[in-house]
Amino acid sequence: MSKESAYFNIRNLNGKHGLKQIKKELDAIPGVISVSVNTENHRVAVDFDNTGVTHSQIEKSLCRQGFDISADSGEDHIM
Repeated sequence: MSKESAYFNIRNLNGKHGLKQIKKELDAIPGVISVSVNTENHRVAVDFDNTGVTHSQIEKSLCRQGFDISADSGEDHIM
């Protein structure tokens, strides 16, 4: 298993509802290990097993949920 972390800046992340929605949807994706959402700086961090899911799939899930990704912070890290 190869683990990575991906970070996304979300423009329209609002309050606890957005936080719960993101965590619920991303946690349901096979291969996602953990999801951390910081509503103050509108940032989502995802740790995942890259043999089960890709960075692109996580990003697409966020977009399907209606979130506007302003920038992928480009801080992918292999653990």
